[in-house]
Amino acid sequence: MRRLLVLAITALGLLVPLLPSPAAADAVVLKAQRRLNELRCDAGAADGDMGAHTRTGIVRFQSRHRLDQTGRLDATTRRTLHSTRAKRCDRRSVPARSGSGRRIVISQRQNWIWLIGPKGRVQAQGGIVDNPKVLRKGTWRTGSYCGRRARVRLNQSASGAYWLDHFVRFAPCGIGFHRIPRHMSNGRQLHPDWYLGTDMVRDSAGCVRLSRAMAARVWDFTAGARTTVRVL
Repeated sequence: MRRLLVLAITALGLLVPLLPSPAAADAVVLKAQRRLNELRCDAGAADGDMGAHTRTGIVRFQSRHRLDQTGRLDATTRRTLHSTRAKRCDRRSVPARSGSGRRIVISQRQNWIWLIGPKGRVQAQGGIVDNPKVLRKGTWRTGSYCGRRARVRLNQSASGAYWLDHFVRFAPCGIGFHRIPRHMSNGRQLHPDWYLGTDMVRDSAGCVRLSRAMAARVWDFTAGARTTVRVL
């Protein structure tokens, strides 16, 4: 029995050096945070802490490079991140087979939106939050559905607890674009902007949540005429 105990302790001693120390793990995260922020993926403060903000930055990077969106710094993600092939997260090509002409394109895989002018020029793009279980893929158009107004500058949620700024309806019956919901009690957003571009928030009722700036851009882009919305 004593011999078995000695062997177990010896084996454990051999394994311990193979595990990264907390300082080494923090150094890996810190290096990744700096690289993610350099690539405009928004990993938050470069502090070596693997928090929720940093995980969203990793997800944005992974979606940009068609990697599994785990939010973890696995070997493939680290290798791609620190390679010369790494791409910026805030500028993405319009997906193929997304139609033509003036339109709005949504990629649910990338959690991303593009506003495209009549000559194919991207006028704006950015991250979104949606719920693909509610919002189906397909071609839609902005406008009134189910007898409801097409555009409401300051809409209210069905619960009456949130403001939905710059609401633009584009699918039946209550699905539209709007800013991240704000609490009516204090005006604060339901969640921070850094969740945009990820699938880490799944409480959307099908609407497409946007940053304050992008919600205003969509409002202006869709003014005056019905606009095609292509969901991929």
